[in-house]
Amino acid sequence: MKPAAAHGILKGALTAAACLALSGCISLGGKAPDLLFRLTPDETAPAGTTVTGELSDAIVVLDPETDRSLDVLRIPVRVSDSNLAYLKNAAWIEKPAREFRSLLAETLRAKTGRLVAEGGDYETAGKTVVGGRLLEMGYDVPRGAVVVRFDAVRSEGQGGEVVAKRFEAAVKGVKPKAKYVGPALNQAANDVAQQVAAWVESE
Repeated sequence: MKPAAAHGILKGALTAAACLALSGCISLGGKAPDLLFRLTPDETAPAGTTVTGELSDAIVVLDPETDRSLDVLRIPVRVSDSNLAYLKNAAWIEKPAREFRSLLAETLRAKTGRLVAEGGDYETAGKTVVGGRLLEMGYDVPRGAVVVRFDAVRSEGQGGEVVAKRFEAAVKGVKPKAKYVGPALNQAANDVAQQVAAWVESE
């Protein structure tokens, strides 16, 4: 074997060994969670439904505000009033505020039959604007329950009346494991979305 070829083989072997050693010290990619959560509406507008109208008559649904515990893809577990952890082996497919906004918008479409737009780009144009703050959407250890709590704010056009109301739903008797928490979160979030839709529809 020529010296140059032998040198190339030795260099490649040393490089491979170095890579193996390095991979044992650092992570080149996080482990994917066992379950990815998303919210799916219990009520949807039928396929083929067409709603027309002026944007000035639409309901505009904004992204809810959240604190940092909900501004991540992990699912919060409230251990006590002052301690928070995150659920193992599970994550949202997108941040909870966006998931809840989409769920609420679809529920409003189904419940009201009105034109519904999502996002702040339409805020100044819509007749009814629904936003607020998502206070909780996770597992509560002391209650042994999944809890969704939303402070909704509804305004009627520019300069119109602004009304706020708190909505909450809890699913009790849920074990703190991903396979149980996911369906319970979907149930509780749908409950809150339907409460908000009924509130908007009644005005």
